[in-house]
Amino acid sequence: MSATKPIQDTEEYRDKIATVDQSGKRLWIYPKKPKGRFTNARTYLSWVLLAFLFGMPFIKVNGEPFLLFNVLERKFILFGIVFMPQDFHLFVLAMLTLVIFIVLFTVVWGRIFCGWVCPQTIFMEMVFRKIEYLIEGDANAQRRLNKAPWTTGKIIKKAGKQIIFFIIAVLVANTFLAYIIGIDDVLRIASEPVTQNLSGFISMIIFSFAFYFVFSYLREQVCIAICPYGRLQGVMLDKNSIVVAYDFVRGEPRGKIKKNRKAKTAGKANNPLSKIQQDIATANVAEPTIGPHSKTDGQKASDPTLAMKQALGDCIDCKLCIKVCPTGIDIRDGTQLECVNCTACIDACDEVMDKIDRPRGLIRYDSHNGISEGRKKLFTPRVIAYTAVLAVLIIVNVVLLGMRTDVETLLLRTPGMLYQEVDETYISNLYNYQVINKTTEELPVEFKLVGDIDGRIRLVGESPAAAAGEVAEGALFIDLNRNDLKDRKTKIYIEVYSNGELIDKAKTNFLGPVQ
Repeated sequence: MSATKPIQDTEEYRDKIATVDQSGKRLWIYPKKPKGRFTNARTYLSWVLLAFLFGMPFIKVNGEPFLLFNVLERKFILFGIVFMPQDFHLFVLAMLTLVIFIVLFTVVWGRIFCGWVCPQTIFMEMVFRKIEYLIEGDANAQRRLNKAPWTTGKIIKKAGKQIIFFIIAVLVANTFLAYIIGIDDVLRIASEPVTQNLSGFISMIIFSFAFYFVFSYLREQVCIAICPYGRLQGVMLDKNSIVVAYDFVRGEPRGKIKKNRKAKTAGKANNPLSKIQQDIATANVAEPTIGPHSKTDGQKASDPTLAMKQALGDCIDCKLCIKVCPTGIDIRDGTQLECVNCTACIDACDEVMDKIDRPRGLIRYDSHNGISEGRKKLFTPRVIAYTAVLAVLIIVNVVLLGMRTDVETLLLRTPGMLYQEVDETYISNLYNYQVINKTTEELPVEFKLVGDIDGRIRLVGESPAAAAGEVAEGALFIDLNRNDLKDRKTKIYIEVYSNGELIDKAKTNFLGPVQ
């Protein structure tokens, strides 16, 4: 009986991460400065997003911020629309819709949000990393500087970089704080003496040091180990998801290219069959590197016969895709949780393909099935299901937002109070009212009784006026003709007017004697 052949583990790379060694010690990542069309596109997009982020707190509509997420006072403003605590169900529904959209987007396009839009990536790669390149140089220069003895030049570079980092962190912290409490309060806290706004000042300091710590030390660890969205990626992706992927069909087996081989295949990069025939016929083909996706996986790479017969793929094993990766992974191993789809490896690989006269796209946006089977299928049952749920949520959001009013009136009978007989004709009930003003203007309020019923309204105190974004409260009596009361409880309707314009309607029950 023959012994069972052990199963070879082709995914050992998943047992560790590139930023931690075998003893658990942090390995610092020095990514090579990327360049290329995708890097340029992400840079231009980051300018737009940064301008939006830093400029939006200063934009106001009728004196109110265009965007505000004041969780402390439960006041939210989205694109100039004020959402009060009474609209919390709309806010929750909108957030749920956003979550479903992100899930659907991830199922189809992978972690593209992380590489192109996520604030962590934009600030790290497009702000802090660029400053680091400017002061300390590219990856190799940074390594040499860190290993060099402490000199005046090194101290100036290191201290200057950290000071700039902290100044930017303070700016970022104050900007995010402006989305919570408003830019006016942030400027007031920054300009007034510390003793007058001690809690606000402490909050600014905490936020500033938190951002500084994230971008100066944690860096890629946020994306690798802390961000919950990165963890969820593993259960949302499938073989049809479009991600930054290595074309293992075209690239394997890997091998270093030699000059005469390059010369013989030059000018024939557009003919894959001719290139393969040239590779097989060339006697000095380099020994292939067997990777996890190689067609010869499990065979000995040192076999000279195999090296002669096996045509090399387009990957020349230059490892530039690893050197430019901000999380230190090898994209050729396959889709990994650490990959933030930043496209740096695509630009690096395309540059190499241009130099060796081979087509771009060895690393590109594609799905596993798109590479292995040559087909792309976006509308899978799971995508269709998420799309259907998202469509329903969007419709519900639109309907509820369309039904939302700028003023909401609550009219309730005062607890514990029975009806009162005003005279022989009228019966009176006492009510408490709340008029919730969701606009940015003060609204004087007037109540009118409607319907085919004889009655009147008597306010307790002066006529109410609801301040902008505030709630006007008070009490009023409603008197009804006893002859119109057919039951113990009678449903009545009240219209609410402001400056002669109908702004809301309310209904309540009127308690009367049993007929």
